[in-house]
Amino acid sequence: MLSRLRASMALRPCVSACRWTHTKEKGKPLMLNPRTNKGMAFTLLERQILGLQGLLPPKIETQDIQAMRFQRNLKKMTDPLEKYIYLMGIQERNEKLFYRVLMEDIEDLMPIVYTPTVGLACTQYGHIFRRPKGLFISILDRGHIRTILDNWPENNVAAVVVTDGERILGLGDLGVFGMGIPVGKLCLYTACAGIRPERCLPVVIDVGTDNETLLKDPFYMGLYQKRDRSQLYDDLIDEFMEAVVDKYGQDTLIQFEDFGNHNAFRLMRKYREKYCTFNDDIQGTAAVALAGLLAAQRAIGKPITEHKVLFCGAGEAALGIANLITMSMVEKGLTQTEARKKIWMFDKYGLLVKGRTQEIDSNQEVFAHEGPGNVQSFLEAVNVIQPTAIVGVSGAGRLFTHDVLKKMGTLNKRPIVFALSNPTNKAECTAEEAYTLTDGRCLFASGSPFDPVTLADGRVFTPGQGNNAYIFPGVALAVILSGVRHISDTVFLEAAKTLADQLTDEELAEGRLYPPLSNIREVSLQMAVKVQNSSFLFPLRFGVHTKKRTERGQTGVMGKDLEVGGRTI
Repeated sequence: MLSRLRASMALRPCVSACRWTHTKEKGKPLMLNPRTNKGMAFTLLERQILGLQGLLPPKIETQDIQAMRFQRNLKKMTDPLEKYIYLMGIQERNEKLFYRVLMEDIEDLMPIVYTPTVGLACTQYGHIFRRPKGLFISILDRGHIRTILDNWPENNVAAVVVTDGERILGLGDLGVFGMGIPVGKLCLYTACAGIRPERCLPVVIDVGTDNETLLKDPFYMGLYQKRDRSQLYDDLIDEFMEAVVDKYGQDTLIQFEDFGNHNAFRLMRKYREKYCTFNDDIQGTAAVALAGLLAAQRAIGKPITEHKVLFCGAGEAALGIANLITMSMVEKGLTQTEARKKIWMFDKYGLLVKGRTQEIDSNQEVFAHEGPGNVQSFLEAVNVIQPTAIVGVSGAGRLFTHDVLKKMGTLNKRPIVFALSNPTNKAECTAEEAYTLTDGRCLFASGSPFDPVTLADGRVFTPGQGNNAYIFPGVALAVILSGVRHISDTVFLEAAKTLADQLTDEELAEGRLYPPLSNIREVSLQMAVKVQNSSFLFPLRFGVHTKKRTERGQTGVMGKDLEVGGRTI
């Protein structure tokens, strides 16, 4: 099965294999549709039949030449936002060319279409806007969401990524400017897992924004009102979820992205047993962080059950990671109570302990332990808890100070330092600081990419990037292939183990805790097979083979059509 799936997802056939496309468009409208436009690659016969003769220069230019021009132009640019605008412009004009170039240079271009540059693009969304992408649903549309979905041109959507824009990366409330996040995520569904772009739908839910700067910005593109936090918000989300499954089916994957802490957990609990849904900030982040810890335990030779983890931050990312670490420790023989006692959290009010005056919400209670209540600095928390690993998910910048890193190096022979906050300027420390201040002994991972670090003695370390892109495309592929209706946390535990297993000893010796991003399609493929074959998703009997085109010509994975459980996706 793996060899067949791999064949279907091979890099070049995904974008260059001949595929029939049925279209009623001709002439200029056909060229303006990024899904049918091939630029100057239209043959003479195609130009004659499709009414393109004379609308293009006479040269018939291969996609190879187009890709070369694309790559040369990108290399001339130094500003990441300029690169982002150029890349998105190509996606708007020639989708196949966009994905070809993205997949051929995924390691260099992922930081442009995804974190950290996508965060900058979101802050500037109204200023760099060219043409709309995705579906915009506002609270004024209550009662009409199903009709709005009918306006979307594709009828066979398999995956939806939705945000309400309240907590975009570490940048806060960006309202509808957050559309860049679901667009970027779904680019990676295609580039990393081969899920066809026409089966992906990015959505932003506009209920207003509490960002005063945006409310005064003439280029803001959403509702000029404060966020609606009344029952109308819940009614809107309920209607949206029901409309999606009504139109696209009960097994449609709905990925929640960048919702505020107060909504993320409750919506996940509310919908996870009713819909095929997961929250990437909670579950995806948890899986990639756990994978890094599992890789680190190989380097240290200490099982995860013997680690003590201190979080800097106690929001949805921290709690998601903590809960998955607990599951992993329980799987290795600890009780849930024993596992939770090995996890501590520090937030803006200090160490999370029982009886402190500041409020502890219901999601945090299980990680609030008996302890000193006057610990107000993270360095003091490190001194008191003496962790083997520190995990930064606060979004508050440089909280892993030089003193913190030096103390971790004193406490541990191989300290684990995860600075996972995004974008780069929100990271708790840099890779250079972590390696230098621990004499190269730390095991480091970050949320945004850092360059390799060379120490004074000549040793070179390649920092690992704890990128959710290692997780959500592979999980999504498994879910779509299986047709599962509900996604359990165990899926993400299995995904984390699969990711850690794909790190080679040589890569671990380089300082990596994750495989190179250049291998991400193979990572996603292995993950999809492992997760789909596990008992956590409904097992399917399927084969991969070419089938005749259906009337609408839809496929689920770029490349050959897949027949899954008797149906073609």
